Amino acid sequence: MFLMLIMLCGCSESSQQLDRALALRGKIQQKEVSFQATVTADYGDKTHTFSMACHADPMGNLKFQVTEPENIAGISGTITKGNGKLTFDDQVLAFDILADELVSPVSGPWVLMETLRGGYLTSCSTEGDLLRVSIDDSYENNALHLEVWLDSNDIPQQCEIYWQGRRLLSIDVKNFAFL
Repeated sequence: MFLMLIMLCGCSESSQQLDRALALRGKIQQKEVSFQATVTADYGDKTHTFSMACHADPMGNLKFQVTEPENIAGISGTITKGNGKLTFDDQVLAFDILADELVSPVSGPWVLMETLRGGYLTSCSTEGDLLRVSIDDSYENNALHLEVWLDSNDIPQQCEIYWQGRRLLSIDVKNFAFL
């Protein structure tokens, strides 16, 4: 009887965690968001880190402007869902493409938003005060896997993007706001 009670409590907690993740998904599907993202791309032998201001709409479009480092600050662009098009307003950021050309470092925040919006939720668990949400970007064998940490208000704080077990991108999220 005691074991059954423990199992039922665990299921209830798991259900609450899933409900929190699904509630965030619903909000992202309905509202525009803005946030700051510091992206670190890991190429194995080198890393590149840069920061960008992002604005995403419920349709899957993301506009960004690089804010740091200073030598690339001001570069802006748009990533759209419908045709996977990445455009830059003036200059182009020359980062190598990762994961057999599935993701570029500058598209990391778009992958985060798109996967939160409609990815395959594989698990939820708590880590201290944070909710860890594991999501695949598709049902394909070569799916990108995301680990996303949400604060107590269910706001994204951190994301790691993996492909075939290797971490490609880390994204620190700040000032996430629904508009």
